[in-house]
Amino acid sequence: MLRSPSEVNLLNHPKIPEPLSNREVILYDISAAANLKTLLGDKSQNILGKISIPDIPKCDGAVYVKGDSMYPLLKSGDIIAYKEIHDFENAIKGEIYLISFELDGDEYLTVKYVNKSDKDRYLKLVSYNPHHDPMDIPISSINAMALVKVSIRMNTMK
Repeated sequence: MLRSPSEVNLLNHPKIPEPLSNREVILYDISAAANLKTLLGDKSQNILGKISIPDIPKCDGAVYVKGDSMYPLLKSGDIIAYKEIHDFENAIKGEIYLISFELDGDEYLTVKYVNKSDKDRYLKLVSYNPHHDPMDIPISSINAMALVKVSIRMNTMK
C-alpha cells in the first residue's frame, strides 16, 4: 500500500491518549499553624499555594521540611506531601511520617521513619541522619500523624 508523503504513520500508541489529570495539593505554612493537629483540623488557614503534579498519589496537603533529622534524604526547605492517618497504632512500619507529639509539656513536630518499638504501645522514631539517635515515644503522646507520600527538592533559589 502506497502512502502519500503527507500521511503520518503512528509508531507509538499510548495507553492513555488524553493527558493525565493533575491532582492539586495545597501547600501549607506549618510554622504559622500551632501544630500539625491544628493544621489538619482547619485546612482553610495557612495556605501558601497549590502544587500540581501529574499522576501524584492522593495527598491531604504539603509542607516545607525544617531541620536535618532526615538529611540527606530530605533537606531543610524540601517540600513533602502527606496523607493524614487517624489510627496511629496501624502506622506502616518502615515508612516516613510527619509526626506531632507532646513530651513533658513540650510539643514537637518532626519527620522520621516509624518503626516497631520493643516497648508496648510505643513507636520508635528513627532519623536518616546518623547524628540523631532513635527514640521511643508513647502512642498516647501523638497528636497527629501523616504518611509522607511525595518529596520535592528545589535545587536553586529562583
